Amino acid sequence: MKAVIGIDIGTTSAKVVIFRPNGSVITEAESSYPVLEPQPGHMEQDPHEIEQALIDALHEAIADSGLSASSIQAAGISSAMHSLICVDESLTPLTNVLIWSDRRSVPQVERLRASDRKTLYENTGTPIHPMSPLLKLRWMYDESFVPYQTAASYISMKEYILRKWFHQDVVDYATASASGLFNIHRLEWDQDALNYAGISAEQLSTPVPPTHIVTGLNKDIARQTGLQQDIPIAVGASDGPLANLGVGAVDDSKTVVTVGTSGAVRQFVNKPFLDPDERVFCYAVSENQYIMGGPTNNGGNVLDWLQHTLQSPDKQPGVSDVESYLQMAGDIKAGSNGLLFLPYLNGERAPHWDATLKGSFFGLSHSHTQAHMARAGLEGVIYALYSIQEAIDTLGHSSDTIYANGGFARSELWLQILADVFGRTVKVPVSHQSSAWGAACTALIAIGSLSSYEEGTKDIAFQTSIPSQDMNNAAYRELYHFFKRLTEQTSTIARDMQHFQQ
Repeated sequence: MKAVIGIDIGTTSAKVVIFRPNGSVITEAESSYPVLEPQPGHMEQDPHEIEQALIDALHEAIADSGLSASSIQAAGISSAMHSLICVDESLTPLTNVLIWSDRRSVPQVERLRASDRKTLYENTGTPIHPMSPLLKLRWMYDESFVPYQTAASYISMKEYILRKWFHQDVVDYATASASGLFNIHRLEWDQDALNYAGISAEQLSTPVPPTHIVTGLNKDIARQTGLQQDIPIAVGASDGPLANLGVGAVDDSKTVVTVGTSGAVRQFVNKPFLDPDERVFCYAVSENQYIMGGPTNNGGNVLDWLQHTLQSPDKQPGVSDVESYLQMAGDIKAGSNGLLFLPYLNGERAPHWDATLKGSFFGLSHSHTQAHMARAGLEGVIYALYSIQEAIDTLGHSSDTIYANGGFARSELWLQILADVFGRTVKVPVSHQSSAWGAACTALIAIGSLSSYEEGTKDIAFQTSIPSQDMNNAAYRELYHFFKRLTEQTSTIARDMQHFQQ
């Protein structure tokens, strides 16, 4: 039996999924790693822990599959965006991995002139925000950060793996785009961005398309994982576009909404597409594929915070805290009796790009209970996602059907709220490993076993479609306008009072 591996190096874990060539799952394994916060707002991870987690997940998945190493045709790699490591000439990390949620470059964002913001956005398609490695590098430059000053290269976590395991100094277009340093029109490093970051193109990897193959796996890594040394590995892309490709959302007629720890709304377009108001990103994926959309900082992390804060008063034995929370929220009608929750626990990215936004409940009265607050929390995350979709719609890229993936797709309640707020039918794949399958498809295309992503996703199985309920949609349309106004009117207050919070 032939098989292909999809590798997904995420924000909190490394996932390895072994697929049959038709996309059905043979086995999967996952190994997690922590996020470190050595100082307030400094969000990091240990690259050695991530590498070991990936080794462990590969070893477990291959061992559990019962497959011989020779039956695995290829592998492809998906990875989280916006990571940054300073390394020396011998590839020794001089820093931990700075991840997207790191906030140390907030002052650099605030100081950047509007004209420079516009130039950088128009060149790279990346809105200005502390998530961007571009701004992190500028922070290092401004602070005379010693690892930055002595580094030979500045790379992402995926590049670290590719260099260490294959001695290949390459980066896929999508990961390069997410750095804020890549010109999406010329598919090369952008000189204006390099000048701003204070670095040169020679200190970065060579950009390549997602089907670029690396071989010659390190002998010791092959022994630890069970992979063959000559296995072809496609460099793939970042997790966002691969999640779209993994469900067959390969053009601008299909929108994908993903909610894991954070969330995103994404659509493919066939050329660079920029927003005059800089609300959405546009990243290159291949020579004729670009992904546009926007990320939210606040997705599953909001559910985690709320379910720990709002424990169900009548929790049933044997029911998990999350299940209890969702049951409590499900007892309340759409709209939470006029209670709104701004979900900005970690500031916000699209469409506001404001790291100082704060979360809050608005409209509380004696009639509201824990259950109302629980429901309002779920609705607030979807309102935030809809604000991204609204920006996409105004740019002329509306679609009728939403494809949902990520952890939230396991909740029927949350999916129904998504359908009702967006006013569109939601389709959910049976497998939640869309990014991994997108990576695996890329590998099969790279070795010639598939002709296209359309071919690779034609047999993807979907659960029952979830239609929007007109009555709920009408209520949500009215409440969304209040949500939008609240976000706009509280942003200045949040910025002014941020010095009270550490």
